[in-house]
Order: sequence, then C-alpha cells, then structure tokens
Amino acid sequence: MTNATVTHHKSQARGRQGGFTLIEIMVVMVILGLLVAIVAPNIMGRSDQAKVTVAETQLSNIANALDLYRLDNSQYPSTQQGLEALVTKPSGSPEPKNWNPDGYLKSVPEDPWGTEYQYVSPGTEGPYDLYSFGADGQEGGDGDAEDISVWETKE
Repeated sequence: MTNATVTHHKSQARGRQGGFTLIEIMVVMVILGLLVAIVAPNIMGRSDQAKVTVAETQLSNIANALDLYRLDNSQYPSTQQGLEALVTKPSGSPEPKNWNPDGYLKSVPEDPWGTEYQYVSPGTEGPYDLYSFGADGQEGGDGDAEDISVWETKE
C-alpha cells in the first residue's frame, strides 16, 4: 500500500468514530429508564423499614437505660416520672435513692416519626410498657403504622 492509501483509510476510520448515533443514545436512555423503574421502588420502600429498625434500636437503648436506672434505684420510674427520669433526677414517688448524677441518657429521643415514645409503669407485658405508635402516631395499625413494643424487639 502506498502512503496515500494508508492516509485515506485512517481518515475514513476517524470519520466513523466521530460520535454516537441517535439510535445508540436512545437505546442507552431506554436501558437507564428501565433500571430506574426497577430499582427506585425497591429503594423508596426501604425508608419505611429503616425507620422501623431505628425505632427498634432506640427502644432497646431506652430499655437498657431503664435497666440501669432500676439497678441503681431498685425500681423503674413511675409513669408520672416517665422517661425524663433517665435524663434529669425525678421528683415524686418513688424517690430515686441512688440516681446517677450523669443521668442514664443524654436526652429522650423521639421515634423516627417525630412522636414521643410511650412509657407505662407497671406494664401489662413486663415490668413496664415501652412502645412507639408507629408511622400513624395512633394505637394499632398495620405495616409501618403498626405499634412497636420493646418486648417484641427483644424476642
């Protein structure tokens, strides 16, 4: 081959490598659209399950703090003293005789849906009831609106 023929073939090859065709771009866009349509619902549904998991973890942490409170003071806080007794020394009965000056929690968390955890002492399921009303903020419910009890998370 001569130099002119080699140069001619190189310029033809460069011309074909200039970019993507409209059809190639459309195929890629369709594939990306299908991936988003398949993956997005799976990711979106996980946020509700993640909130339930956070609530279960927080309930467990509060339960551990309540157990430490009982170890120091021989009993759990009353319903009136509530979970705030884990943060600041409670008044009223039963008086905590050996309350830890550092407290048992830095603060009482809200559940992932922005509602206070429910605490009743003595409880019906154990020495106390500790639960979240779930996503709907009301007693009962199904799915992510179902009540979450500390005693169910410990099973």
